[in-house]
Amino acid sequence: MKKNPFSLQVKLDDFIPASADEKAYMVQMRPSTTFFRDGVKRLVKNKVALVSFIIIVVITLSAILIPIFWPYGYEQMLGVTPGRPVDSSYNNLAPMHYGRTEQAKIDAGEKVFPHLFGTDSSGRDYFIRIVYGTRISLAVGFFASIIVLMIGILVGSVAGYIGGKVDLIIMRIVDIIYSLPDMLMVILLAAVLRQTLTPLIAGTVLEKIGSNIISLFIVFGLLYWVSMSRLIRGQILSLREQEYVLAAQATGAKSGWIIRKHLIPNCISVVIISTALQIPNAIFTESYLSFLGLGVNAPMPSLGSLASDALNGISSYPFRLVIPAIVISLIVLSLNLFGDGLRDAFDPKLNA
Repeated sequence: MKKNPFSLQVKLDDFIPASADEKAYMVQMRPSTTFFRDGVKRLVKNKVALVSFIIIVVITLSAILIPIFWPYGYEQMLGVTPGRPVDSSYNNLAPMHYGRTEQAKIDAGEKVFPHLFGTDSSGRDYFIRIVYGTRISLAVGFFASIIVLMIGILVGSVAGYIGGKVDLIIMRIVDIIYSLPDMLMVILLAAVLRQTLTPLIAGTVLEKIGSNIISLFIVFGLLYWVSMSRLIRGQILSLREQEYVLAAQATGAKSGWIIRKHLIPNCISVVIISTALQIPNAIFTESYLSFLGLGVNAPMPSLGSLASDALNGISSYPFRLVIPAIVISLIVLSLNLFGDGLRDAFDPKLNA
């Protein structure tokens, strides 16, 4: 029977409970997720950032694992044997070439591990020095960024949360540091600290690390925290008026607890992104300081010191300058692209 369109009678078939299949079809609920998972999904979709991350991981693992089984040491002079004359045939070997003794072993049917990048002017295997230089540069970049992160979070959070005269004084100090010529101050501080620290660390555990590396960390701690502190301060200023902060203040929570439990966790995405972008800056700074002779102590290599040493024979052995330059460029470019990918994935303002 056809229903009269003007009838007020209720059609009971419309009120039959829906089946499980009908519910599943009509109600499509999104699975529960978190901010971190959403960020990781967006990061994985960014192919450039993903490839850059893979390159960083491969370079880092290579710098850590290759020296374990590589038969040559970074400071081992192959032509120098105690009690024997120096064999100069090992000096300045081209890639995949051998010294006089090694060539004799090869002619006799023995296997000799190749020198992939040849040797330097002192007869040291150049490949393992590149690997150790990469390890030093990555370690300096990572630990320097951690120092900058800790100082920047501490100063920025205090200035942003307390405000008033404390914020005014801290920001004036930041402005003064910003007004200083960056590169000139880095070079001057590195030179002065190297002379000052050398007698202080003599005979201690820090002597193995070297005064130059310690001075680099001090330079980063003195100069490069200002950008991080200003960024954290801006985030804290926008967050301290939120309702959950006012509720914590009303319950009598202390300022340090509010900063640790509420404010810094809500800035963590910005902190991660800034730290990732700070690492290539630290690596580049270490590289040009080592290039100028203010980096790591000899015979410990870094990519900058290797490039500096290669200038003496650039016309005869240009590959010694090209190889560390390519490694520095690859590391810095990969870290910058990965940092940009982190910013695109985790910055809430870009994903709003």
